[in-house]
Amino acid sequence: MEIGEKLEFTYTVEEKDLAKYVAVDATDDFPEVLATARMVALMEISAARLMNPLVKDDEQSVGVDVNVKHLAPTPVNTKVKLIATFIGMANKLYKFDVEIHDDGGLAGKGTHTRAIINKERLMQGISKRINK
Repeated sequence: MEIGEKLEFTYTVEEKDLAKYVAVDATDDFPEVLATARMVALMEISAARLMNPLVKDDEQSVGVDVNVKHLAPTPVNTKVKLIATFIGMANKLYKFDVEIHDDGGLAGKGTHTRAIINKERLMQGISKRINK
């Protein structure tokens, strides 16, 4: 992967993506717009897809750090474009600029860092951590 390499994909915002449906109980009152949490997930997906050619069968890429700004609300049934741009390495970590655009322009932006991990080692680490 070369610095400046990009991956773009489009996605149509569904009801399941709205902040209203992130609520845990009835006291949580959020608007019917794309949830920030879902925006972050879509940004992670764009970076992960860009890394796919580097990931071996016994590996996965995982998110390590996310720093984003949610700049504008996006309603249901709106088509959004996600863009991940590889900006370099920090030791074994892959760093990306990430953006989301809707019909009104830039709706969110930030940086995202990912790592490549061994699937089996990850599961062993989880088991040790949870089953102390």
